[in-house]
Amino acid sequence: MPEKVNNDELLENADAAAQTDSLQPLGPEDREMGTFGYSALWIGDGVNMGNMTLGASVIVAGSATLNIWQTFTAAIIAIGIISLMFALNDRAGYRTGIPYVTQLKMSFGEKGTLVSSLLRAVPAVIWYGIQSWIGGTALNEIFIIISNGALDNVALGFIILLAIQILLSMKGFKSIKWVESVASVVLMGIVITVFTILMTNHSDAIRDTWINTSGSWGIPFWGFIMIFLGNYAAIFLSAADYSRELKTGYSDKKRGLLYFIPIVIAYGSVIAVGAMLASATGFTNPARGLPALFDNVYIELFISVFIVFGSIAVNMVANIVTPTYVIQLFTKLNYKIAVIITGLLAAVSFPWILVQDDNAKGLDMFVLTYSAFLGPMIAILLVEYYLLRKQHIDVKELYKKDGQFAGTNKAAIIAMLIAAGLAFIQVDLAWIIGFVSAAIIYPLLMKYTFKKSAFRKNTIFKNNNQ
Repeated sequence: MPEKVNNDELLENADAAAQTDSLQPLGPEDREMGTFGYSALWIGDGVNMGNMTLGASVIVAGSATLNIWQTFTAAIIAIGIISLMFALNDRAGYRTGIPYVTQLKMSFGEKGTLVSSLLRAVPAVIWYGIQSWIGGTALNEIFIIISNGALDNVALGFIILLAIQILLSMKGFKSIKWVESVASVVLMGIVITVFTILMTNHSDAIRDTWINTSGSWGIPFWGFIMIFLGNYAAIFLSAADYSRELKTGYSDKKRGLLYFIPIVIAYGSVIAVGAMLASATGFTNPARGLPALFDNVYIELFISVFIVFGSIAVNMVANIVTPTYVIQLFTKLNYKIAVIITGLLAAVSFPWILVQDDNAKGLDMFVLTYSAFLGPMIAILLVEYYLLRKQHIDVKELYKKDGQFAGTNKAAIIAMLIAAGLAFIQVDLAWIIGFVSAAIIYPLLMKYTFKKSAFRKNTIFKNNNQ
């Protein structure tokens, strides 16, 4: 059951987070999300063109690397792991109401958090810009269609979409809940429409290409699982930012289902449609496959609406909240100002350059580089909470400026760096290698090194009386 914390008491000798309203612990009366709203977050985040492309990727040169059974088995395994990571890592936020940046402080320390939080925030800002540029390009297509070519300005579409997202985000999870509820219904409606057309008119091609094929249970199968995990690694790392908004009364099992079921619905349907679309049309890029599926002048409008809604839905969940909190941690600014700064940073991240084909390899390298740190970070958070502290958190101590968690936990930083280095040995398996490595290295460092560190207090390695 979520704990009630008196936030006025936190202001005594307060750190930066305690001095910022949106970073203080949320009590039961502060929470906005119920079952539908929380489920809509993950449906809205999952239904987009990028994930449809993931489904289409199982079809290569007209043949399937994974058949339908292998595709869905890999998806269920990945979603099961994702849901488990969510359910484990969201518990600290759900029970105490603390955000991700404060959860980081428990493991990395106040100064260490300033560094480690950027590993989640910087990629989010860059993806915020990329998703907004893609959505702005689609919005421009809508302008062209509606104006019969009189209005054609991608930069204008980008600025308008970015402004819309900034305005929508200013009220925090109140507006996010509303946006995702609408987006999830619209996006799922579009997916169901495409699915129906594919099943009605292209079932033979789908059967021959995707269903009645041998596929592989080897490297392509496990590679698909790793890609799937990679798409969610950053989000379940900051699970506390979402679970602290969920109303009280949900057991750990029920919360796990609030991740598993929506992600199965969203990702399962989008991956299926992506694979079916590639089987029917021969195009692994849905932006080319969808026009080939339809034979009318409004298909570009249909596709563009899908992309715009998908971009907004993904950004509202994955790419705005956490970097906004990190900016507040650094600056102590209020939430609305931090939201604006996050949007401005996304605007100047040069997304129009990053999305160009010539820069695809550089972008892939950037993704692989920061992904190598995400597995170690969540492993450290889980080891800290479950193994070292046995799920006991002194919230008041976490928010003290000069308390136990001031400074930097060198053991956590070293464990993260070593595990990330090991992850680069096999980049295709970077997340799992980093996760397992850090889960072993961190508790060993906490036990055998830095024995005078204040971060050992109230852990299994040192109790209150020692």
